[in-house]
Amino acid sequence: MAIPTIKHVRAFVLRGGGADYHDQGDGHWIDDHIATPMSKYPEYRQSRRSFGINVLGTLVVEVEDSEGNIGFAVTTGGEPAAYIVEKHLARFVEGAKVTDIERIWDQMYFSSQYYGRKGLVINTISGIDLALWDLLGKVRKEPVHQLLGGAVRDELQFYATGARPDLAQKMGFIGGKLPLHHGPAEGEEGLRKNLEELAVMRERVGKDFWLMLDCWMSLDLNYATRLAQGAHEFGLKWIEEALSPDDYWGYAALKKAVPTGMLVTTGEHEATRWGFRMLLEMGCCDIIQPDVGWCGGITELIKISALADAHSAMVVPHGSSVYSYHFVATRTNSPFAEFLMMAPKADEVVPMFHPQLLGEPVPENGRMRISKLDQPGFGVTLNPECQLHRPYQH
Repeated sequence: MAIPTIKHVRAFVLRGGGADYHDQGDGHWIDDHIATPMSKYPEYRQSRRSFGINVLGTLVVEVEDSEGNIGFAVTTGGEPAAYIVEKHLARFVEGAKVTDIERIWDQMYFSSQYYGRKGLVINTISGIDLALWDLLGKVRKEPVHQLLGGAVRDELQFYATGARPDLAQKMGFIGGKLPLHHGPAEGEEGLRKNLEELAVMRERVGKDFWLMLDCWMSLDLNYATRLAQGAHEFGLKWIEEALSPDDYWGYAALKKAVPTGMLVTTGEHEATRWGFRMLLEMGCCDIIQPDVGWCGGITELIKISALADAHSAMVVPHGSSVYSYHFVATRTNSPFAEFLMMAPKADEVVPMFHPQLLGEPVPENGRMRISKLDQPGFGVTLNPECQLHRPYQH
C-alpha cells in the first residue's frame, strides 16, 4: 500500500480557554493570587494575567495528506508560533511521508536550534508533532496509544489540580494539588498562610488522601525548604516546581533537604531529552512532569520517558488532555495522570481543553477506561464554532 505524503501544513490562532488554559475570564481559580516568579512585584501579584501569562493564545496546527486526511493538534504559542510554522518549519513537513515523523522532528529541531531549543519554538515543534501523530492514527485507523505499542493498563487513574481538593476527593480522584498562593516576597505571614491553607485542606480530606503543592517556579531554595519542612506534619505528598526550571543545582539541594518520604517533582517547563537528562542525572527530582505540548511532542516524550525509566524515575505528564492520556496509557513508569479542574470554581469535572475540542473524554469517578481512547488518532475534533485566524501563509 502506498504511503500518503503530506500536502499542506497550516497554522491558526485561537483566543480564550483551551490549550492556553490560562486565557480565562475574571473569577477563575487559576488566576487568583497564585505565587509566581513575578510575585516579587506587588503590582503583578494578584493576577497572572497582569504580567501577560495569557498573551500568546492557542496555536492550532493542521496537516493534510495527499488522500485528504487531516490531523490536527492544539498547544500554546499563538501568533508567534504560527509564524514559525508557516515561514520556517513547513518546508520539513510538506512533501514528507506521513510516517516520516522522526525525520521531520529532527529536521525541525536542528534547523531552529540557533534560535530555539526551549520555550516557544519547542511548543511549536510539539504542536506539529502532535498533529502528525494524529494524522498517522487517522491514516492507519488506530488510536495513538496503539501506535505507541499499546496500552499497559485497562484504565487511567487521576489526581486533580485545582483550588478544591476536598471536592476532588468526593469526585473520586486519588489526590488533589493546590496552587501555592503566597511567595517569598510576602514574608513570614505568607508562609504561615500557605501552611494554614494546607492544614485546613488536610482536615477536610482526612489523612490518606494525597495533597500536593504546585509552586509554579516561584520560590527560592531557602523558602522551598522551609515550606516543605513545615508542610510535612500535614502529610504533603510532593512539592512541585518550587524553583526556576534552570536551577538544577537548587533542585538537587532541595531533594536532599525535604523531609523523608516527601517527593520533589518538576519538569512542566523543561524541554527535550537534553533538559530532562540534566534533571535526572543531577538527582533533581523523584517525578518528572513534561508537558507533551511543550517538551517536544510525543516523539520527544518517548525518549524522555525512556531516559527517566533508566533512572528509576516516574513520568507523570503535566495535564494536557488527550495528548497525555494516550501516552500515559502506554507507559509502566507513568502510573497515574493529572487532570486540570478547569471549572472556574473547581467544583465540577469539565473537559480540560473546552471549548476547543469536541469528543474530549473526562474522568468518571477519577478514572478513565482506555476504551474511551479508541478512536483513530487522538480521537477528538476541532470545534467548528471556534473562530480560527490564520495570520500567516506560505
